Amino acid sequence: MRQAWLWGSMAILAGASALAQAPASGTLRIIAFGAHPDDCDQKAGGTAAKWAALGHQVKFVAVTNGDAGHQTEGGGALARRRRAEAAEAARRFGIVEYDTLDNHDGQLVPSVDVREQVIRKIRQWRADIVLAPRPNDYHPDHRYTGVLIQDAAYMVVVPNIAPDTPPLRKNPVFLYFQDGFQRPNPFRPDVAVAIDDVLDKKIHALDAHTSQMYEWLPWVAGNLEEVPKDPAARVEWLRKTRSGSPLSDAVREAVRKRYGAKADAVRNVEAFELCEYGRRPAEDELNRLFPF
Repeated sequence: MRQAWLWGSMAILAGASALAQAPASGTLRIIAFGAHPDDCDQKAGGTAAKWAALGHQVKFVAVTNGDAGHQTEGGGALARRRRAEAAEAARRFGIVEYDTLDNHDGQLVPSVDVREQVIRKIRQWRADIVLAPRPNDYHPDHRYTGVLIQDAAYMVVVPNIAPDTPPLRKNPVFLYFQDGFQRPNPFRPDVAVAIDDVLDKKIHALDAHTSQMYEWLPWVAGNLEEVPKDPAARVEWLRKTRSGSPLSDAVREAVRKRYGAKADAVRNVEAFELCEYGRRPAEDELNRLFPF
């Protein structure tokens, strides 16, 4: 019992310590993890573009190489195609880089080996903010990416874990992407970012993921025949299918909290939930981390 209390106390101290602020330079370092090479783009691409436009450093990481995500292609050729698509999307977003790890799509498990891959990425980036999916989702790769980030949250400060990479001296702020799943608990929007002003940039970046936006995902949804052949018409189709969805009551309330009287005009939002395993920022720090 005493040992459990001690470890719990250490975790709380690590999470709540140090009046953590943005770096003295004012430049934030953000790393987002998705299971596949288009997940971060869909869940946080608009927010990433806003950070990047302000001069902050943003990195996306796909924990798998996406080598199973297609109806007619697969293996190494598909992985190479998706890695190239991700690199082009990063260029269009204006972010620093997009890493694709060599773990097989559809076979991800929250092993110690992959956890240490994640720990190294967070440490090497010297992250202030870490974004990832929640560990409850329809896709096992999404779920296990969430578990891997949770498992890395405290361990990034432990020197004897992945000792080939220097530990962080303070725990980053960890946040989850928005989702619509209700069990075991629904998504809670602690931060809502209006992205109407960067929606065109997000759609332009998603357009780089040709294998997903215009082939695989429509095939899975059963509407592949609706995808236009003309490139400009395809982008417009993508805009219609990827924007303007009604906001939940909880997200709308979070938008009102952040934007006040301007909230009713907001149509497109990316929302995030604080993970209690990372640092727990006060509201003023949270506003500095999301300076929009």
